[in-house]
Amino acid sequence: MGEPAGRDEADALVRYELRGDVALIGLNRPDKRNAISDRFVEAIGAAVLRAGTEARAGVIWGAGTHFCAGLDLGEHAQKSLMQSVQGSRQWHRIFDLIERGTIPFVSALQGAVVGGGFELAASTHIRVAEDSAFFALPEGQRGIFVGGGGSVRIARLIGSGRMGDMMLTGRVLTAAEMERWGGVSYVVPEGAALDKAVALAGQAAGNAEMTNYAILNALPRIRDMSSEDGLFVESLMSALTTGTPEAEERLRAFLEKRAAKVAAPGDA
Repeated sequence: MGEPAGRDEADALVRYELRGDVALIGLNRPDKRNAISDRFVEAIGAAVLRAGTEARAGVIWGAGTHFCAGLDLGEHAQKSLMQSVQGSRQWHRIFDLIERGTIPFVSALQGAVVGGGFELAASTHIRVAEDSAFFALPEGQRGIFVGGGGSVRIARLIGSGRMGDMMLTGRVLTAAEMERWGGVSYVVPEGAALDKAVALAGQAAGNAEMTNYAILNALPRIRDMSSEDGLFVESLMSALTTGTPEAEERLRAFLEKRAAKVAAPGDA
């Protein structure tokens, strides 16, 4: 695994910016198409933890023309078997900070969203892809297997059969195709992903904090439960969120007609 990335190195690998309640975490290795090394993952983890203390939502984006081309194969090829296992588990821990942390994350995707880059995107809660984005899982052709949580997260997004197709054949999908498969939430014109992601993160940041926490942490666990267990946990979370002072104020605002009603798309 090596020594943890120092602050200067982490700052070089990851850009960090706070825009109001939204933290922007930028992958900053464009000369390598933002390929992820273990030190890079540690730097992402540090930024995610920081965002959890300073922001109410986050955006993960990639500098340059690509979001992330995946695993740094030069580093990976030099690892022992145990180092490979430890590295994979470190990726799992850090990507879990995104998926089941304290704030929601949106990813802004362009160019290559490949291998570990797709695994990183899959750990975010909303994925916005530009028309230029393309998705691939070339591990089968490299003689390796996914190690950043893709066998769980990507398979649950698009189905294990489709994921297996991508890995077995090297199939590359466009943003529009991935949207149809369920791996992308929004497709936008080239150059528009970051602005759209920030806007969506801003909307999520405006939600009640406890509700967001329940969405991030209860919803995926309920998915893994039996129907009856899931419904029981849903009842508990419904009661817990409703009982917060923030929820009480929001409900009062709606009842007193101080909050907007849900409207059809396009309505003012």
